[in-house]
Amino acid sequence: MPALACAALTACAAAACGEGAGDAGPPAPTTSPTSSPAKDTPAGEKLVLRRRQTGGIAGIGGPGSVPDFSLYSTGRAVAAARGGLTEYRLTPDALRRLLDEARAAGLDRSHTVGSDRIADAITTVVTMGGATTRIIQPESQAGAQARFLKRLDPTGWSASDQAAKPAPYRPARTAVLAGEAAGTGTVRAWPLEPLGDGLPVAGAVCTLAPSAKVPEAKPGTAWRSGGRTYSVRLRPLLPDESSCRDLS
Repeated sequence: MPALACAALTACAAAACGEGAGDAGPPAPTTSPTSSPAKDTPAGEKLVLRRRQTGGIAGIGGPGSVPDFSLYSTGRAVAAARGGLTEYRLTPDALRRLLDEARAAGLDRSHTVGSDRIADAITTVVTMGGATTRIIQPESQAGAQARFLKRLDPTGWSASDQAAKPAPYRPARTAVLAGEAAGTGTVRAWPLEPLGDGLPVAGAVCTLAPSAKVPEAKPGTAWRSGGRTYSVRLRPLLPDESSCRDLS
């Protein structure tokens, strides 16, 4: 009988340990370290948070498109609007608060919010370090992730959180995305590197050029290069992008 009693006590102890472990809850998500914004320099700045809207009947946000919002470790943010790209600058304290809020909303771990069975659904994709969060039909979601999205609209940032006034984003280089075209309207000679010598990216042929040398590409204008006619789309390179492969 003593042996049976000992076995019973052992089983009870094991059960008690199991209950204690369950009360502790799931382990906290791991996060990739974010360097201090005060110590980062423009040469070493890293992408820390990005928002991109994709999907819909029109297929927005595909390869080669500009992300809606990109935030960097220096506090610099680049946001897209109809008028082009605007650059913002957060103070170090404001940057830390924003990243803390993103972690509190669960954006530092990969997951999907909403049903992925909705055809042609608009999806907001947020990347933070190595984590990707997909928020399907964000206007229909009420969770912390969807509520946080409004914080990624720099037009709502207070002046005290900004280290400088918003200004147009001036990229050093621009990607030229070219595709062969009939050229029935205005056709001009392309003055830079042959358009056909680039890298296939995003359904086009991509070449890079200094932004100051890229001619204005008006709608309806075709370009003659290397004996062929092309239509072109200009895509400014963001601070974390350095090659055509970064656009795929």
